[in-house]
Amino acid sequence: MLNTVYRLTAPKQIEAISFDEKIDDSSVIVRPTYLSICHADQRYYTGARDAVVLREKLPMALIHEGIGEVVSDKTGTFKVGTRVVIIPSTPVESDKIISENYLRSSKFRSSGFDGLMQEYVVTSPDRLVKIIDEVPSNVAAYTEMISVAMHAVRKLSKVMNDDHDTIGIWGDGNLGYISANLVKSLFPNSKIYIFGKNKDKLNFFSFADETFMIDSIPEGLEISHAIEAVGGKGSQYALNQIVSIIKPMGSVAMMGVSEDPIEFNTRLSLEKGLVFSASSRSSAEDFSATIKFLADNPQARKRYGTLIGIEKTISSISDIHKFFEEDLNNTWGKSVMRWKI
Repeated sequence: MLNTVYRLTAPKQIEAISFDEKIDDSSVIVRPTYLSICHADQRYYTGARDAVVLREKLPMALIHEGIGEVVSDKTGTFKVGTRVVIIPSTPVESDKIISENYLRSSKFRSSGFDGLMQEYVVTSPDRLVKIIDEVPSNVAAYTEMISVAMHAVRKLSKVMNDDHDTIGIWGDGNLGYISANLVKSLFPNSKIYIFGKNKDKLNFFSFADETFMIDSIPEGLEISHAIEAVGGKGSQYALNQIVSIIKPMGSVAMMGVSEDPIEFNTRLSLEKGLVFSASSRSSAEDFSATIKFLADNPQARKRYGTLIGIEKTISSISDIHKFFEEDLNNTWGKSVMRWKI
């Protein structure tokens, strides 16, 4: 089958490459329809990654968040025209203990092999999840990011003690908003506190019980458990602030990615007997749990619709460049492409 892939060959350089895609009786062919940009995509596009990493990864098609419609399914799992989320993680082995998103052998779209900026995506049925009719395509486009938060919250819930009174979330960006929306629905009896540094962004968290600027936290405030969704150098300040106000024997989910090592208050963490849960990416199981969550929680589903910052139709390579540049200047929400190339 003839396919065209739109690969990043160097920072801010995208080329269309056509080739003969191999398919067999286990193949499902999906036409991408809605794609969403992640910070990782921008780091590749702008060349913000280390030069050695860029040499290893490129050329490569970007985007790992997206959905599509089934064009052909040799396995008979999906009907033609079915809307599906495309799972970017592609394991080549299984382990009884280690989840697919932590296996070093697993491949990941737009990080080592081609992402979703293609005319067609050829995959297997276990890498697809059907989207319920109630979920709009522009929201379903970033199901992957919701599934990452779902994975972190599910891991945290396994190590939390029985005190669920207050759950604090550090981060007023997309990941913080997605995580807060999940926690609000999954822990309806808990108070949800949001900690951020941008007042305008904090205003979007109207469903939370309280929002706080990180430089003006009330004296004596305590939380039972916490989620760090900051990333970068800010992870250091967020984690140390969490350690200072969390109750003894509380649990902390770490989600933010920092390229450089950070300083960390181990003494106070030990004194309080804290439990830390680190997470990265998500598995097919998390995608299924996310779709079920969206089906069962219409209010949360509606809130995710407010997270769309930019949405535009992409019909040429020049449109791709313009969209990535516009995303760089976007101050709130996810940037979603209606993929029409």
